[in-house]
Amino acid sequence: MGLALERRSRASSPCGSNTFTTTNLTLLFLTLSAPAVLSFTPMAMVYPQDPALLIGSSLTATCSVSADHGLHAGSLYWTLNGKRLHSSTYSILSPTVLSVTLTNLSGSRQRSGDNLVCHGGGGHVLAGSCLYVGMPPEKPVNLTCWSRNTKDLTCRWAPGGQGETFIKTKYTLKYKLRWYGQEKECEDYSAGQPYTCYIPRDLALFTPYEIWVEASNQLGSATSDVISLDILDVVTTDPPADVHVSRVGDLEDQLTVRWGTPPALKDFLFQAKYQIRYRLEDSSDWKVVDDMGNQTSCRLAGLRPGTVYFVQVRCNPVGILGSRKAGIWSDWSHPTAASTPHSERLLAGSCDSKAGQQNSTLRRDLKQFFGWVRKRAYGCSGMSIKLYDQWRVWLQKSHKTRNQVLQGDKS
Repeated sequence: MGLALERRSRASSPCGSNTFTTTNLTLLFLTLSAPAVLSFTPMAMVYPQDPALLIGSSLTATCSVSADHGLHAGSLYWTLNGKRLHSSTYSILSPTVLSVTLTNLSGSRQRSGDNLVCHGGGGHVLAGSCLYVGMPPEKPVNLTCWSRNTKDLTCRWAPGGQGETFIKTKYTLKYKLRWYGQEKECEDYSAGQPYTCYIPRDLALFTPYEIWVEASNQLGSATSDVISLDILDVVTTDPPADVHVSRVGDLEDQLTVRWGTPPALKDFLFQAKYQIRYRLEDSSDWKVVDDMGNQTSCRLAGLRPGTVYFVQVRCNPVGILGSRKAGIWSDWSHPTAASTPHSERLLAGSCDSKAGQQNSTLRRDLKQFFGWVRKRAYGCSGMSIKLYDQWRVWLQKSHKTRNQVLQGDKS
């Protein structure tokens, strides 16, 4: 009964899942129930057990069977990950020992190891070993950290080199206060975001930290460069709240954007910077307005009439609590949509070529000025926006007057 239980466990358990622990349980059961069976010997053993090998290496493994069970090496065969290996790779070393030689090994198909299994003539599993074929880790790179509202710290990095080691590699984020304090390990690793760790609490302000990442597996280890940072220098925040986009009266090429300061930073002393980006409804290309300063409203000018725009805002908490370094940009706010009014010129256009000729000189003279104003009204400059508003109102009135004259002439 004990032997049957052992065989089933070896046949069904993959590498990395305590494949051979059932043997110990079987022996314990036999010890408690039948002391006379203490002389039990396993049916077979594979050597080496669970080796770690570099990609391209060769391996010769042996399967030794017990003569007490009537097994002979000539009746055995090998499988690797369930695939039977060709007999040309076998060697019968003795009546009870069969070897197999594997050359130019490729990286393991699964990080928990490849299954090399010795089978009896009837196909049942006798013994097995896990092969860990891969590469030692290279030095982790691109270590960056940020703190959300000074309350925590999140760090992210990238594996060095090609990144793929083919075997399970452990990454450990470590940190300590630069001049004193005990070395600590980050414990909250994100399953959804690889190579990321989160430190939720107990962080000191106004004191620099040293932070680094250690990578290790069965073939070696490597350590990243150490970065030094103050929590206040890497602060980011939530996106601006209550983003509203609205029309500017009947001006067909403008929209006003207003938003609120991120709530989590309302009690902090800092100088915020904001950015706006916007795009057409049917476009994926964003235009960015980055000369916002710390104002919480902006006039977008030079837009297309009768068009839906999507607008987003983000915040950078600069100089929080006296820090001299720029903060880190927040995520963008959720898109807010609004449309510009339709152009009256498009709705009440005229086909009178003579009237167009009469106005061509004026239009040509004003074209350069209009372009200058429009260029400087792009963004949120208060002076240019005011001048641009005056120009647009005047131009709209002139179009209305011209259309009324044309309609009077026709009547």
